[in-house]
Amino acid sequence: MHSSRIQIAPSILAADFRRLGDQVQEAQAAGADLIHIDVMDGQFVPNITMGPLVVEAVAKAATIPLDVHLMIVEPEKFLRRFADSGANIITVHVEACRHLHRILSQITEVGCKAGVALNPHTPAVSIAEVLDMARVINVMTVNPGFGGQRFISSTLGKIRSLREMSEALSAEIDIEVDGGINSATIGRAVEAGANVAIAGTCVFEHEGGIAASINELRAAVRGTC
Repeated sequence: MHSSRIQIAPSILAADFRRLGDQVQEAQAAGADLIHIDVMDGQFVPNITMGPLVVEAVAKAATIPLDVHLMIVEPEKFLRRFADSGANIITVHVEACRHLHRILSQITEVGCKAGVALNPHTPAVSIAEVLDMARVINVMTVNPGFGGQRFISSTLGKIRSLREMSEALSAEIDIEVDGGINSATIGRAVEAGANVAIAGTCVFEHEGGIAASINELRAAVRGTC
């Protein structure tokens, strides 16, 4: 079960950091449902991005939930810090967590929705035993680390499997798609069972502006329903 309304989550990885607060507010005014914040440590993924100070700054600019995606090793060391900075959802990677059950419990304990992310090569069954603890599943539809990559179509079967698994539990779980999302790919992801579309490059680098991009994404979804 999940809401029939598709949520749009602009990823600030692609934002203009000179105007970050303004761009976050522009996305919010255009109807964004969440702000997605990619935290990378240069170890789990080959890039270094932002940390709790950026989350804190975005929290001051936004009134919609902050979806903080930890692409880092040993994420358990930082859960409280990100929660205190304003995170509403904290997502960790199954591949980075030795004790995933414990870490998902800890995310809930610090007052956030618990999310778990899967890289393109990781099968849906890898989180079967903790699915009842997750409120959010992030299906990486590119290899994590950089924005602007092409959507990996073979992940669509995994989205279908995860939606079937969550419905078998009668659980309200949001399934996010993250990577290569634009007006040409969002419909396929939604048809497969996703209900949250994370989009960076196509939102913040759209020639018509942020609002035009979000409207295009919603129109593309309507065109497939």
